[in-house]
Order: sequence, then structure tokens, then C-alpha cells
Amino acid sequence: MVGFKNRYMVMEVFLDPNRELGVDDPIILTQFNVSKAIRDSILVNFGECGLASSLGSFQVKYVNPITKLCIIRASREEHQKVWAAITLVTRVGNCPVLFNLLDLSGSIKACKKAALKCDELKFEQYELVSGSRLSPEVIQQMHNCQEKIKILEH
Repeated sequence: MVGFKNRYMVMEVFLDPNRELGVDDPIILTQFNVSKAIRDSILVNFGECGLASSLGSFQVKYVNPITKLCIIRASREEHQKVWAAITLVTRVGNCPVLFNLLDLSGSIKACKKAALKCDELKFEQYELVSGSRLSPEVIQQMHNCQEKIKILEH
């Protein structure tokens, strides 16, 4: 028997580029609001049939609100439609955003490896920019997010 084939996308989310540096983010990324934005984009751009065919395997598996990294699962047959809809997302909530694909893989294991590497590099960059203003809570939250990546399953 052949297992169900999925594709995993590691995406980077860029928030409003016109906001001032050092100002708190206008929105906290969660699995719910990222998933809703993508589903709405699929519905607008591909209609109800496109949405219905994409929802079989579609899931936002992971979102890191600090580094703005997310992992999205889609079926192998529908991943290009989901990817196209993601690139057409302009807002999450009321905040303008852009999505950037960092990695596309066919297994969760390869996806976890790429996501961990990207997350670690982005957090190092975040630490350099924040300097001494980085609170212990943020560091703990980041370590918790990295642990979530490590335990991801199908």
C-alpha cells in the first residue's frame, strides 16, 4: 500500500516593510490566522472547488511568532495551487505581509532539518539586532518553538 504523499513548505513571513524598526509587530502570527489567510486566498483565487480540493491535506504545522517562520503541509497534487495562493496573500488580519518560500520537501524529516537551520540563523540575527533588550521570556519562547519543530509528525 502506498502512503498519502504530501509536500512541506518552509515559509518566511515578512511583515509590513513600512513599519518603524523597534516598534512591536502589529500582529502576532499564529497557526490560526496564517491558515485563515491562506484559505481565504485559495477561495478568492481558485473558487470553492479549488478550496475543497486543497483542504484534504492542507495544514499549517508550525508557526514561530519571533522569527516569522512557518511550515505548511499540502498534498502532492495540490501543493502548487496552495503555493500560488500563498504568494497571493497580501494580509494576515489587518497587517500587510509577504511570504517567501525557503524550502520545499517531500518529507517531514527534511522539512524539520531545513526549518531548524533557518530558525536558528534567524534567531541569531534577531539576538544581534535586539542586543541587551532581549528578555529571558523571549529566549525561552524561542527554545520552546525549536522543540516544537523537533517533535513534528505527519
